[in-house]
Amino acid sequence: MERLRRTMMFVPGNNPGMMQDAYIYKPDSIMLDLEDSVTMMEKDTARLLVYNALKTIDYGDIEMVVRINPLSTPYGRKDVEAVVKAGVDVIRMPKTETAEEVKEVEEEILKWEKELGCVGRTQIMAAIESTLGIVNAYAIATASDRMMGIALGAEDYCANLKTQRTPGGDELLLARQTIVVAARAAGIAALDTVYSNLNDMETFRQEVELIKRLGFDGKSIINPRQIEIINEVFAPSEKEITKARTIIAAIKEAEERGSGVIAVNGKMVDRPVVIRAQRTIDLAIASGILTKEDLA
Repeated sequence: MERLRRTMMFVPGNNPGMMQDAYIYKPDSIMLDLEDSVTMMEKDTARLLVYNALKTIDYGDIEMVVRINPLSTPYGRKDVEAVVKAGVDVIRMPKTETAEEVKEVEEEILKWEKELGCVGRTQIMAAIESTLGIVNAYAIATASDRMMGIALGAEDYCANLKTQRTPGGDELLLARQTIVVAARAAGIAALDTVYSNLNDMETFRQEVELIKRLGFDGKSIINPRQIEIINEVFAPSEKEITKARTIIAAIKEAEERGSGVIAVNGKMVDRPVVIRAQRTIDLAIASGILTKEDLA
């Protein structure tokens, strides 16, 4: 089953209570933040707290991500050392503009993985938050074999664009489409930006529906209240599930016959249809609509 990344929940790295309880809400990924949510005075303390959280808290099968500070700051390399030693799944790079920045982080990760004897364990994710980053999106997405996804950071992007966010999101359309296309071309995940107005959940739902139509895998979030809405929007319909199950059953039947030809209702089924069907099944299982036993 492909790992789903519908929700990546931000948790400040200087808040032990939130880090302790974050798994309760069952996001697909938890992102412990060492960058924007942590003041300069708290950087070293937050790094130690995040290290200890990763080493001692049982987050189950939730993907654990840490957003580090840029390597150009006094904190970035220390962040990489700490979280690699703690066994983090993914390092999220902030404000990524070039492929060279990705390669620098990769080299830093490799240095500590070699020392620990776990080369290749740590993945990379890049947040793209500027016009230059959008222009270089595909180069960033393909800069490392460790790259598992790219994400849009809308606030800095809009400031760089000399505009501001609107409820309709017209100002983000090009950036969103560019990130999805780059991610799909590179074979990695695409995550949308956060939505910070917790008093307007209807507009939030509309934004989630939009990013699903655009092809995003999911969304970065700042509050557990947003998880349910995203999961509802991404959950497949009964009609979609029925169609997907029919396709998967046809695949199994063809395999049992030793045939490479798959047909459903007299129509040939090609690879893109199979991929969509499997994702529908994965989403149905993750949403609790189906169980793996239902497919046996």
